[in-house]
Amino acid sequence: MVRAKKKAVDFKKSVSLRLALAQVNGLVGGFKANAEKIKSVCAKVRKMGADVVLFPELMVTGYPPEDLLLKEKFIEDCQKTLKKIASTTHGLTAVVGYAEKEAGKLYNSAALICDRKHIATARKMLLPNYGVFDEKRYFAEGEEPLRFSLKGAQIGLSICEDIWEESGPGKSLSKHIDLLLNISSSPYHKGKAQVRRQMIIKRAKAYKCPIAYVNLVGGQDELVFDGHSLVVDSDGGIIAQANSFEEEVLFFDITLPLKDCKAKAKGIRSVKAPTARSKINKLKELPTHSYTEKSEEEEVYSALVLGARDYIRKNGFSKVILGLSGGIDSSLTAAIAVDALGAANVVGVLMPSPHSSTGSINDSLELAKNLKIKTFNFPIVSAMKAYEYILQEIFKDTEPGLAEENVQARIRGNLLMALSNKFGWMVLTTGNKSEYSMGYCTLYGDMAGGFAVIKDVPKVLVYQLSNWLNRDKIIIPKNVLNKEPSAELRPDQKDTDSLPPYELLDPVLLSYIEEDASLEEIKVAGLSKAETQRIARLVDLSEYKRRQGPPGIKITPKAFGKDRRLPITNRFKP
Repeated sequence: MVRAKKKAVDFKKSVSLRLALAQVNGLVGGFKANAEKIKSVCAKVRKMGADVVLFPELMVTGYPPEDLLLKEKFIEDCQKTLKKIASTTHGLTAVVGYAEKEAGKLYNSAALICDRKHIATARKMLLPNYGVFDEKRYFAEGEEPLRFSLKGAQIGLSICEDIWEESGPGKSLSKHIDLLLNISSSPYHKGKAQVRRQMIIKRAKAYKCPIAYVNLVGGQDELVFDGHSLVVDSDGGIIAQANSFEEEVLFFDITLPLKDCKAKAKGIRSVKAPTARSKINKLKELPTHSYTEKSEEEEVYSALVLGARDYIRKNGFSKVILGLSGGIDSSLTAAIAVDALGAANVVGVLMPSPHSSTGSINDSLELAKNLKIKTFNFPIVSAMKAYEYILQEIFKDTEPGLAEENVQARIRGNLLMALSNKFGWMVLTTGNKSEYSMGYCTLYGDMAGGFAVIKDVPKVLVYQLSNWLNRDKIIIPKNVLNKEPSAELRPDQKDTDSLPPYELLDPVLLSYIEEDASLEEIKVAGLSKAETQRIARLVDLSEYKRRQGPPGIKITPKAFGKDRRLPITNRFKP
């Protein structure tokens, strides 16, 4: 943690405030649940004597609500819920994100609620329309920034993207405020927290103003939100910081040297917040809070666990099932599932074929023992023979090949889906980003399921995460980490029969997919130009497969789906 510099403060021209950042997990469309969470937090911070509590962007609706925003009843329910929330804010000033409709326009807004009264609204002025964001589809831009006075301090309000651009509304506010508040729902990808933290530090220095920033935490479909809420002083020193991937209410006391701000400022809407009538006579001592910086592997793993848990539970499932092949991908997926749901809620299924090695079966059983999960063993040789019998006439005079290999994967997919239908267990698929990129996966086979946990995790990172997981004790068997990857759909098959080694493949995929580099720009030692062209061609040809696969957790800056949207039918040659 960066320590804030101690500065001499002129207490004749300063004010002390106690703020609370509610880094909480919302539910899209869960108006009742979100309102209850807000009510619970307000009760907690009221007891601690907080002056202001901040909730994340669009907390009332959940984030991102997407096309639910086009439904009139959704907006009506949002407005009704906000009124109920206002009644729970006695003794407090609360900033709550919601969707506001005014004069036929919809805004991404922050309600300023003081002691049960909704006294003003800040509207998001900069609407992101890149990557996973599509806000211009739904919202109109706010026209002027908002500030409010509380206990003599002038406090500015902004929403997420408003702070990402230095020339945004924070710049016009900065000369007229003593503190800037930002409520956000900024999704995670590897390295995002560090970029975000440095951005906020940079803004505080540029604006010469402390910044309090609250971020959403939790999973929503492909997205996972990491929290990492923080407070920085005007020199960029970190005053307080919330932990990643955890729900927390971060309290902090701040003494603000007051600027000579006029009651009115051109281009800024100014309101006065009445001092909330709290019954607290003496402030309670704030609880000790510790922040722990995570390594890159721990951060990614935490994102996968939280994203999986929320997707499964928020969609009404409590138990999951997955195929255990003895490979590293299914091993890592199983470990994530256990950490997300508990061992009692994870079931592994072994489905060996005549091509499955004894080692793979033993490795699966050893993994299951380490994780303490229940397993079933369904050999598929009889099903393979049944397919062979049914197809023998049409397949005669042809050589066995990919069709026969894929039948095995589809038999396994059918067995998993049968168990899912019978017992209500969600099927987790186990493919990684390298495989999905190259189409090295089988539609309606190993792609069949409800959620693809490591879909956005490149193969090299799969190994890094697995080795990190084994740092204290063996969870993933050593043999799984050491053996050469294989789908085991034919005798002596290896992934390298079809793909370059992953340590060469992944850098090409990174450049081509995440950086949109041209083939001329991609140069990886050990790969020919022709091989690089083949990789790019397979990536593009496999778009139709990815469209039919389950969603998975976004981990990289550009994930398939919301981030990367290419037409299936096209003649462009890279």
